[in-house]
Amino acid sequence: MVIGDRLKELRELKELSQGDIEKRTGLLRCYISRVENGHTVPAVATLEKMARALEVPMYQLFHDGAASPSIRNLRLPKGSEEWGSKGNEADYLSKLCKLLAKMEPDDQKLLFHMAQKVAKRS
Repeated sequence: MVIGDRLKELRELKELSQGDIEKRTGLLRCYISRVENGHTVPAVATLEKMARALEVPMYQLFHDGAASPSIRNLRLPKGSEEWGSKGNEADYLSKLCKLLAKMEPDDQKLLFHMAQKVAKRS
């Protein structure tokens, strides 16, 4: 399966234009076109943005059938939402992802290592 074909298929199923995806992801429409036509292979962070814009779980970008039972059984508690899925949290998460993507790999590793250390203390 070519990822560009799958992204285009999902976008058309949702009746969204490339311009709509541009607005939702912050990616340029010409880049979206290049991905859909197989001229560019997007990074994982870009695929995450596109999955959010298409309002589908990430696995659906790679698999057009039902999720495996282990994925289907993952549910959030009633009345809760996944952090970063809406509003200011989604904006913050998007900005964070953009900034992390600009960092050098060694700096990313250092930041994640420090975050793990801080998380263990709590």
